[in-house]
Amino acid sequence: MAEHVEPGQELLGIGHVSERTGVAKSALHYYEEIGLICSTRTSGNQRRYPRHMLRRISLITVGSKLGIPLADIRHALEPVPMDKIPSEKDWQRASNEWKRVLERRRRAIEELEDRLMGCIGCGCLSMQACLLLNPEDALAQEGAGARRLETGEAEGDI
Repeated sequence: MAEHVEPGQELLGIGHVSERTGVAKSALHYYEEIGLICSTRTSGNQRRYPRHMLRRISLITVGSKLGIPLADIRHALEPVPMDKIPSEKDWQRASNEWKRVLERRRRAIEELEDRLMGCIGCGCLSMQACLLLNPEDALAQEGAGARRLETGEAEGDI
């Protein structure tokens, strides 16, 4: 006789999870390795994922497609337990953290948009403004990349 399993607690093989979520098995292995998801192992050492992990994997997928770093996704999902079916309260806490992550990204995108045609301190010296805001590529002393954008300085603060 089959053992009764509570809804959401049934265990799914990695192939089924990959098929349901559209996430490659190798990505599922990686997500597990870095602590984004978890599984149990059968006596034959095969991974089994609780059904409730499908929602978590779907959120990871959406966040990744939006360009959100996995570290930020992990942080946003910290309030959601992996060892039991998450409650509505667990998801609400995660939702609040997701909103904070998305708001930070939104502000960064808006800042990039505002500065796109101005000097962002990349060292290119190709725009007229660079001659005024970054003479002789002074920002190169601070390191590689878009120095002004990374530090969040206003255009007149150099």
